Amino acid sequence: MESTIQDVARQAKVSVSTVSRSFTRPDLVSERTRAKVLAIADELNFSISRSATALKSGQSLRVAVLINDHLNTWFNSTIMEGFNSVFLKAGYDISICQITSGQARRRFFEELPVKRNVDAVIVTSFDIEPVEISRLISVNVPIVSLNVTEEDGFMASTRIDDEQGGRLSAEHLMALGHRRLAYIRSTPVASLHFSIQARLDGFITACRSRGIEPTVLAAPADDNPIPQVLTQLMNLDQRPTGIACQEDSLAVPLIFQLERCGIKVPGDMSVIGYDDSRFAEDIGLTTIRQQPYDMAVSLAGKTLELIESRELEHPHDLVSPTLVLRSSTAAPGGTSD
Repeated sequence: MESTIQDVARQAKVSVSTVSRSFTRPDLVSERTRAKVLAIADELNFSISRSATALKSGQSLRVAVLINDHLNTWFNSTIMEGFNSVFLKAGYDISICQITSGQARRRFFEELPVKRNVDAVIVTSFDIEPVEISRLISVNVPIVSLNVTEEDGFMASTRIDDEQGGRLSAEHLMALGHRRLAYIRSTPVASLHFSIQARLDGFITACRSRGIEPTVLAAPADDNPIPQVLTQLMNLDQRPTGIACQEDSLAVPLIFQLERCGIKVPGDMSVIGYDDSRFAEDIGLTTIRQQPYDMAVSLAGKTLELIESRELEHPHDLVSPTLVLRSSTAAPGGTSD
């Protein structure tokens, strides 16, 4: 059985309130008594319940993070690492809410005002409706966003300029001389409007400004979408010479599959990704770099300031993406060297 606060008090020969104050209000306990209490607590493997501290402060010491996909994706795992690096040091837990369907989305926003058990809510990578913003505001805690296209309704936000990133992809391929372009996107989940739509919008806008109408292909929402993407590519009347992918997780396996089919990258097709995630450098993937860890750290800091009712000097940050040139793109029919 786990040791209780009563066990510690009994062995230290002090009151339960003295044990509690040794953890939560050390200024009210003598150094000698506190040292004895902590030593016995350590011996009994006891830690004071966080709920006691929360009760005194009126806070739950918990932050809710709304995520639109699986936790093991590169982006989500990276932002969670960034959030955790800040919130853990500040004594906060993270409550992860995966919003992977319209039903889960409705349930979360219906139940949140009733629960009211978090000190802040962070919305990541999908756009929410005005009625949902109202629900969040009704909880009366800071509401912030990471990579959400609209800032309205959020007390702070950090996002990458995805539209600019899409333009960078198109402009790079066109500057190399590509005219037959394709964009590969994921199939959006019903009732979820992902911020990465802006990448496609930026890509198409840049292409059309040069009189090019790109082909848009949708990768199916399953664990291995590339075979179906490859089939779509092979069935086009004119194969593209330049391909932009919504994210590196589509671009990396696509390169392997193209080369297995005898299509050289970049000799026959140039491929550009988006993220600069793990393995991008290893295979020489030209990509658009974003830094989700740094964005998460920045937003977590803003969140703590808002929890402490401090005014933010710069509540909303728009981060510019960067084109990273590697060997997967070249002029049509050429090499990257």
